[in-house]
Amino acid sequence: MPALNSYDYAIVRLVPHVERGEHLNVGVILFCRTRRFLNALIHLDEARLLALDSQLDVALVREHVERIPLLCIGGKQAGPIGELSQPERFHWLVSPRSALIQLSPVHSGICADPESALHHLLKKLVLQEKEILQ
Repeated sequence: MPALNSYDYAIVRLVPHVERGEHLNVGVILFCRTRRFLNALIHLDEARLLALDSQLDVALVREHVERIPLLCIGGKQAGPIGELSQPERFHWLVSPRSALIQLSPVHSGICADPESALHHLLKKLVLQEKEILQ
């Protein structure tokens, strides 16, 4: 049996009108320190987003949320934040802010494979796919 690893994750949310408190889950960031894994998956459902705000610039939103996985990967292509260590990048990404793109509180879990856990969380929390019990 593969060794289990703890991980932390946060849900990426779009909040078109902060004062109304409505949000749409559009991605997940997962950090597993023991496996040196930091990555994010993003999925924008434009129809659901426009239902919250029909005037929203979806192309601009897409541009901004698609930078999150680049920041997770790090390196010079991610700018100054990309030069930080993985833990520093994760904590920078999940820090509270009052803006169009917000992160949920950080949650924890355990897994054998962080990449699989990330895909599972995206399906469950963003795509809202129901698990089929057999």
